[in-house]
Amino acid sequence: MNTSWEKVTVDNSPMGLYLAQPEGPGPFPAIVVIQNQDGVRSFTQEMTRRVAEAGYVAIAPQLYHREGEPNTPEETANIKNFRRDTNVINDINATILFLRGCATVDASRLGIVGFCMGGRVAFLMAVASKSFKAAVDFYGGGVYSQWGNDRPAPSELAADVSCPIQGHFGELDKNPPPDEMRTLDAELTRLRKEHEFFFYADAPHGFNHSGWKGYKPDHDKTSWARTLDFFNRHLSGVTTKKVAAAG
Repeated sequence: MNTSWEKVTVDNSPMGLYLAQPEGPGPFPAIVVIQNQDGVRSFTQEMTRRVAEAGYVAIAPQLYHREGEPNTPEETANIKNFRRDTNVINDINATILFLRGCATVDASRLGIVGFCMGGRVAFLMAVASKSFKAAVDFYGGGVYSQWGNDRPAPSELAADVSCPIQGHFGELDKNPPPDEMRTLDAELTRLRKEHEFFFYADAPHGFNHSGWKGYKPDHDKTSWARTLDFFNRHLSGVTTKKVAAAG
């Protein structure tokens, strides 16, 4: 695997991209990895490498490039006040454009996966873009809330979902609460949108984040195997051997 930091400019602001690529010439399908609230730090970088280990080009855009990566809980909380879906969409579109310029990427096979706030972004992009063939939401809170005033909450646009969605949620989570995600599950079913939601017993928010007290290794293993199977089904072309060997 090869990893590097790349850079693009979005709205006159330089945005870092953490890139992880499998060995070989490709072209490989690619997956955009969306950060948790901490930014593109150790956890998001780890998950980006996990994706690459499974045979995909993986890329994590630094969505905090306009404000700078937070260094304290107070800074993280303050950044929440500046989140705008229009900015996020611009950032992801710039990431897609970067991938289309990579010789190792088959840009016709793009997926997206996100964690915490990134799970919400994965759902948002399934609504706002037709570039993705599959989206995976890990405990994405705030789907029913607006980021900024110029777009509805993603849940209000569920009819516009343009790709299959997989979701992973903890039964002990407070954001998103499981009942809220079951409501979204029912709405997607009513709209006949292809999706599958999984709920994990005794699992809090961030249950697949190793190194903290809420980590659930069994749920991490199960949810990641389901994620790779989902991407394999919808992006196709990644061998069963690679999927089975990851995670």
